[in-house]
Amino acid sequence: MCKKVCIIPARGGSKRIPKKNIKPFYGKPLIAYSIETAKQSELFDRIIVSTDDEEIAKIAKEYGAEVPFMRPKELADDYSGTDKVTKHAIGWLESIGEKYDYVCTIYATAPLLQAQYLVEGYEKLKHSDAVYAFSVTSMPFPIQRTFKITKNGRCEMFFPEYYSARSQDLEEAYQDAGQFYWQKLSKKSDEPIFGKDSIPIILPRHLVQDIDTLEDWERAEKLYKILQMEKIQ
Repeated sequence: MCKKVCIIPARGGSKRIPKKNIKPFYGKPLIAYSIETAKQSELFDRIIVSTDDEEIAKIAKEYGAEVPFMRPKELADDYSGTDKVTKHAIGWLESIGEKYDYVCTIYATAPLLQAQYLVEGYEKLKHSDAVYAFSVTSMPFPIQRTFKITKNGRCEMFFPEYYSARSQDLEEAYQDAGQFYWQKLSKKSDEPIFGKDSIPIILPRHLVQDIDTLEDWERAEKLYKILQMEKIQ
């Protein structure tokens, strides 16, 4: 029987949206949605929230997650990547004699996450020789026809050779959906997670929304409301 652990990183120092991880989102703290979806999937032996914040820890426990340790300060600044936080949690588990076959890192800011995609990611990774499986979504417009705004306020294409190309003739591109990341702990890879050792779990764009600004937050709430209305109908 494969052992699987879920790690939800949730530091307390959000600046653009203060206390973002526990800010009320449709009547519940934002982190509650990630915890509840992880539980709904029925995949995990343990669901652990890695945090440096006592208030986040208290709320996480109220919604059914464990907080068996407090994250060290050196892993709770603006520069601490998710991979380091996950490695710390796995190291802590190993230090108490617990070994896992798979870890799934779920962001605390994923209220649109659905359990079926967690299950899909696990099943596809389990039956493959890949190291990772993570959520992705398609870009809404061909990246080959994108441009930047220069310092003098003018436009400059990233790929000017595609200026005259038809959108339907250009290769589709995908982006990280920022919801979950499965890893097979028995295998190692020198590839980046966006590389050849990863399986993409494709989500429809209406289930994907970064939450970095208040505008993002408002859009996520509107998407969530629409999804709830569709479930009722």
